[in-house]
Amino acid sequence: MNSVRVGAILLEPQVAAHAAEMFDVLSDVAIYEFENSPPESAAWLVDRFRKLESRVSPDGAEQWLNWVVRLPTGALAGYVQATIGADGTAHIAYELASRFWHQGIGSSAVKGMIAELVASYGVSNFVAALKERNFRSLALLTSLGFERSGSGDDGEILMALKLTLCRPPDDQMQK
Repeated sequence: MNSVRVGAILLEPQVAAHAAEMFDVLSDVAIYEFENSPPESAAWLVDRFRKLESRVSPDGAEQWLNWVVRLPTGALAGYVQATIGADGTAHIAYELASRFWHQGIGSSAVKGMIAELVASYGVSNFVAALKERNFRSLALLTSLGFERSGSGDDGEILMALKLTLCRPPDDQMQK
């Protein structure tokens, strides 16, 4: 798993050593206006991050790719993540502390993750699930070209992005 530079932002592969700093970031209650809740403790987050370091589900059916978002100041702003299923579709998610909203950090981080997933993992289909009321996330995904693709459970909507990967015809590929 690679680190990814997106302008001045660095996406670092998430590891358990990030948990203490990320606990502070993820304890921002504003993040949870529409769903979920803050991590229960720093120790819980260490354990969670340690499990995710395997980069693969226990049954081997999914790849778990998680990056923390590091700013030029050295501070962590949040994370971006992708779960790649057996069909090659990446289910993405992201969280940023509210003090970093409306600065282009989230869209840059998600764009950088998508570019890495295309380049290094051959992903061309992306899905995100969000609460329909989550206007900020809806705006971010729409700005990146995602379109509504269906409804999920409990007021969720699904947004999808399908990219066409350029590949030369077989007879033009070098052997």
